Amino acid sequence: MCNLYSVTTNQEAIRALFRVMNRYVANLPAMPVVFPDYPAPVVRNAGAERELVLGHAATAADRLGRQ
Repeated sequence: MCNLYSVTTNQEAIRALFRVMNRYVANLPAMPVVFPDYPAPVVRNAGAERELVLGHAATAADRLGRQ
């Protein structure tokens, strides 16, 4: 399994960069590696706003059902 991503910035920087209105992540820890199918911060659209939540990282191949 490979990891291509890391989260090296803090929660406030993510909020400012993506203009997040709602955040449902408390005390986001530093994540030097983000593996597929493990929790990671996700910015998603929620109606007219964006929200920051912990979700599972997935690759395009995962979404298409390939292995």
